[in-house]
Amino acid sequence: MPEQSRNKQEVLIVTGMSGAGRSTVGNALEDLDWYVVDNLPPQMLRPLVELADKAGANLPKIAAVVDVRGRDFFENLQEIIQSMPTETVVRVLFLDATDASLVRRFESVRRPHPLQGDGTILDGIIAERSRMTALRESSDIVVDTSDLNIHQLSTLITEQFAQEDTAGVRLNLMSFGFKYGTPTDVDLIADGRFLPNPFWIPELRGSTGMDKEVSDYVLGQPGAMEFVENYAKALEPVLAGYQRENKRHATIAIGCTGGKHRSVALTEELAKRLAELPGVVVRVKHRDFGRE
Repeated sequence: MPEQSRNKQEVLIVTGMSGAGRSTVGNALEDLDWYVVDNLPPQMLRPLVELADKAGANLPKIAAVVDVRGRDFFENLQEIIQSMPTETVVRVLFLDATDASLVRRFESVRRPHPLQGDGTILDGIIAERSRMTALRESSDIVVDTSDLNIHQLSTLITEQFAQEDTAGVRLNLMSFGFKYGTPTDVDLIADGRFLPNPFWIPELRGSTGMDKEVSDYVLGQPGAMEFVENYAKALEPVLAGYQRENKRHATIAIGCTGGKHRSVALTEELAKRLAELPGVVVRVKHRDFGRE
């Protein structure tokens, strides 16, 4: 990472849908020695940064949890972010989840949604999602917590932020199955369904792309290695640009029908290539293992 970025004050704004895990993320960041402020009105961001500047090394990293609990104050969040001092590195972490997941979480704790008023929990979620659309689209990191419990979310945040200073970009490579839905928290998606499906070969059906016989079959198909090599080459300037723009986290997904054979083999092979790039730390996740 460029030296000039290291010396800048860092502010991470943790926001997103109510019930998506902001408190869990705040606790995980505190365990990593971030200075965390919960339910901060956006108008207090600038004074907080100025205070941190005076504190120097005592407050190198600040995480501010900002959300609709701030009511009318929340409306100006994007404008305030854009007006922050140029010497401050501001990133936005947006936590999201499906409506069904959020409803279940609110029902389990028997608390109302902050925006539901006299309506239902779902009414509140719909209202909040409408207000959050633009912010989600402009966020630096989007994490879908629908299928994560609090322990898994804490682990994910720890892995993302614990040693991020050692890399220009922490890259998550994910395989998935299109039949289980397209992941929402990714930057780029590639489709591996242009290759023959090992599922239809009886002796390969029960194995995965992690197994040599499946990997050899997938990568031995016409166009497979050409795709991996060309995709890795195309991503080199992208990842270099992310480092220049101080985008420290990125997620790239490769899909196939079930997320078990082709996408897994392609993801593993691509990870080997990208891990060799300077300033890039690669983490691999196979989202839909065990679903069949």
